[in-house]
Amino acid sequence: MNTLLRSARLGRNAAPYDVLVSAGRVARVRESITAEPGWEVVDLDGRFVLPGLWDHHVHFDQWTLARERVDLSGAESAAATARLVAERLRTRPPEGELPLVGYGFRDAMWADRPHRDLLDAAAPDVAHIPVVLISGDLHSCWLNSAAARRYGWAEHASGVLRESEWQPILADVNRLPPEVLDAWAAKSAAAAAARGVVGVVELEAPWQLDAWIRRVRGGNRALRVACGVWPSHLEEAIERGLRSGEVIHGTDGLVEMGPFKVITDGSLNTRTAYCHDPYPGLEGDAHPHGMLLVPPEELVPLMERAWRAGLRPAVHAIGDRANSLALDAFERVGARGTIEHAQLLDEADLGRFAALGVVASVQPEHAMDDRDVADHHWAGRTGRGPSPSARCLRPAPGWCWAPTPRWLRWTRGSRSPPPSTAAVTAASPGILSTRSRSPKRSRPPPVTGGRTWPKATRPTWWSPTTTHTRAGPCGRCRSPPRCSRAGGPGARTDHGGC
Repeated sequence: MNTLLRSARLGRNAAPYDVLVSAGRVARVRESITAEPGWEVVDLDGRFVLPGLWDHHVHFDQWTLARERVDLSGAESAAATARLVAERLRTRPPEGELPLVGYGFRDAMWADRPHRDLLDAAAPDVAHIPVVLISGDLHSCWLNSAAARRYGWAEHASGVLRESEWQPILADVNRLPPEVLDAWAAKSAAAAAARGVVGVVELEAPWQLDAWIRRVRGGNRALRVACGVWPSHLEEAIERGLRSGEVIHGTDGLVEMGPFKVITDGSLNTRTAYCHDPYPGLEGDAHPHGMLLVPPEELVPLMERAWRAGLRPAVHAIGDRANSLALDAFERVGARGTIEHAQLLDEADLGRFAALGVVASVQPEHAMDDRDVADHHWAGRTGRGPSPSARCLRPAPGWCWAPTPRWLRWTRGSRSPPPSTAAVTAASPGILSTRSRSPKRSRPPPVTGGRTWPKATRPTWWSPTTTHTRAGPCGRCRSPPRCSRAGGPGARTDHGGC
């Protein structure tokens, strides 16, 4: 099918162009294109046309479930959270024996501490209903006494469980009939597509490949999905002969095999990100430096097994010590892939990303989530390298930050934006959040919209893929990739255009 987009703008002050989309690809861009019989013609009347966006780190089912749960993201204290929970318990209690589940609390900067007694006392008349509150970073949960008894933690000191302690609880509260979760996922996929997202890298544990095959075949066709696999299902993926980037038969190209995901440390908000220096206030704690969840003697064999089988590693590392160890593992294995988050880095490690062909897959949203927390818990260390906001997030080579008007800087609420050197141009989000495995001048699928972007520069359709892309630097020149499939298993040896 051919679709002709008339009077489309590709950048600020640009003359309108006609854009021909054929079989889902941009086939022609001209000042004027004559429509042929049978073409669909859409008059954009000067609206912008941008590359379709990819979100390269998604826990899709968690987002889907969060949309149906108690929103705790605005709570600024443990007491305020308890009041929200009490109100929900009284007005909309869960059905039957189900627990009440909330999502989004971030306690790192609270003056008071979360404790099960707070939840019990806030609604004593309904204290028999189990309450499970999930942190915004997915690295901890907060239980009331009823939930602590249900899940075998009745003797726990506070009811706040971290990292591996609470993973079985997460699995339990996520256990829904497939038809229910699939219906909710279809609504979430439509919501993502409405924002211009055309694809996601799904890193939900332990492996959502078969779920997405079922969803696509059942009519959920709003997104392309690359499904990552966790260590518990690595052997199954290898036995099925799947390799990162391989399109799954019977999904019309909408589902593919993603990376091999392994989590080596925790998170900043939970104070479990593994760091060289101890966290303030955790002196005497069992884990004052955070938690190393997968030590090198386990990480290296896992990565080696995955890489030799054609699965690209995606290693979660947030603290500076965890990032150093992750880079060491990439070097020992000789693999290319991503370090997911890469929030705090040792100065000595900055150049190793490019040298090893490892992409720092950062999420700018965390700059807002963690900005104040980083200033407190990583005081004196957040200036390591440029970033969208907190200046502790280091993008991969090729993600350029340019001075731009104040409104485009990463900020939230009443907080001051970061310095102009940490800002991005309006065109940058479109360029930096697209995905291409094609040669230099391939064009990603377009997204059209009515909002204009003031001060925008013209998007370059064939700009090199960067931080959020699945490819690493070029295998020869170490620059951001412009050649096909740079840096992945089976990478080309030529580097034309780099």
